[in-house]
Amino acid sequence: MLRKEVPPQSVDLIFTSPPYADQRKNTYGGIHPDDYVEWFLPRAEAMRACLKPTGSFVLNIKEKAMNGERHTYVLELILALRKQGWLWVEEYVWHKKNAVPGKWANRFRDSWERLLQFTTSKKFKMNQDAVMVPAGDWREGRLTNMSDNDRVRMPSATGSGFGRRIANWEDRDWAYPTNVLHLAAECGHKNHPAVFPASLPDWFIRLFTDPLDVVLDPFAGSGTTLLAARRLGRDGVGVEINPGYCDIIRERIRSW
Repeated sequence: MLRKEVPPQSVDLIFTSPPYADQRKNTYGGIHPDDYVEWFLPRAEAMRACLKPTGSFVLNIKEKAMNGERHTYVLELILALRKQGWLWVEEYVWHKKNAVPGKWANRFRDSWERLLQFTTSKKFKMNQDAVMVPAGDWREGRLTNMSDNDRVRMPSATGSGFGRRIANWEDRDWAYPTNVLHLAAECGHKNHPAVFPASLPDWFIRLFTDPLDVVLDPFAGSGTTLLAARRLGRDGVGVEINPGYCDIIRERIRSW
């Protein structure tokens, strides 16, 4: 269906969170972890066909605990996607600041999820300045007491070849972020069992696209990615097999 509805090499960013293994059985039927890679690869091939060479595919996914250990289906999927032709460029982490409390016999509550970035080319669009963060108060004390060494590029003490120059931070109010996003999870479910906060796709849309670019969510759910794209002046395209959720998406977009 994706190949028929979305023209080849027309999408700038694919941001999606598919059903995790063995979850959402009442909604999407559920996919056993042992079968997940085989289920996902044809869909990934369709996504690769519609993505521009400069585009990125960001996959929000999480391992599942089974029989007392973590299943390896996410790791297996990463390896399979690389064999399919994808480049695994980066891994971002979504730290859920308001994770639901809980207690288990052999582990603690989950408070983070993976966001895996794949591309088809090493030269992809990335607007790093669009996601800069305040540099922080640490500069005030550090920059007022700079030594002569701080004003030159000091080599790393470990011999790695990297160095730093503290004086570079003079007159800079903004810094580049880390690859860990500290965002609260969505509390209002929007009549969908797995809603992520709009701030999550918002961050990646600003990072990997420009205004008027095309953002695709092939597992659209309640339409959060599409809404975030529209708010940022992008063209949001979604695919969703549940008619009820399609109605929710239309209503959310109309109400915006």
